[in-house]
Amino acid sequence: MATVPEWRLAGDWFDICSCDIPCPCEFAQAPTNNACQGMLAWHVRQGHFGEVQLDDLNLLALAAFEGNVWAGDATVAMGLFIDETADERQREALQKIFAGEAGGWPAQFAALVGEFRGIEFVPITFEVADDLAFWRAEIPNRVVGRAEALSGPTTPPGQRVQMLNPPGSEVGPGQVATWGRSVDVRTEGFGFQWSGESRSSKHIPFDWAGPDPVSP
Repeated sequence: MATVPEWRLAGDWFDICSCDIPCPCEFAQAPTNNACQGMLAWHVRQGHFGEVQLDDLNLLALAAFEGNVWAGDATVAMGLFIDETADERQREALQKIFAGEAGGWPAQFAALVGEFRGIEFVPITFEVADDLAFWRAEIPNRVVGRAEALSGPTTPPGQRVQMLNPPGSEVGPGQVATWGRSVDVRTEGFGFQWSGESRSSKHIPFDWAGPDPVSP
């Protein structure tokens, strides 16, 4: 890690997957029917890699696996889309971070991926409501993912269904997961093709730093 500059990424993450609500993977358990596929999306609110600024860039991944990924008995297949608005230096920085080459939490997450299917640079839109009522991301003609906050008969108006310190958080320890339900999800790319109705979704903020092996 001696040649890796100091870096930090902070922002919003969400996924929509094929699991029933709530996704067992977030509890470090095997997914519904022992198989999971779906999308993961990141928006960098603030970020830098050395002197390279990474604010307001988006990434989106498609993935699938069988078994409990947190127990080490699953092989994750994944392909990654990176915001086409990123310039050459920004693209290089994001690829190093998400490949796990720059340390921090992404290095641990990347170690779970056994089959990496490549990278494409595409237009990505990303939006999260200020009150976490909904979140969405889209790649034209490739991916649509929209979810709304989960609610029910005993949820107080305007409040969110949340979990502290989820044991299977995809963005690392110490965060708050807000549970949601998919409104629309369609994915195509890297050999993946999937759609579903009322599937599990969750929003979690992330705050990573490196090149230390583990972010605080």
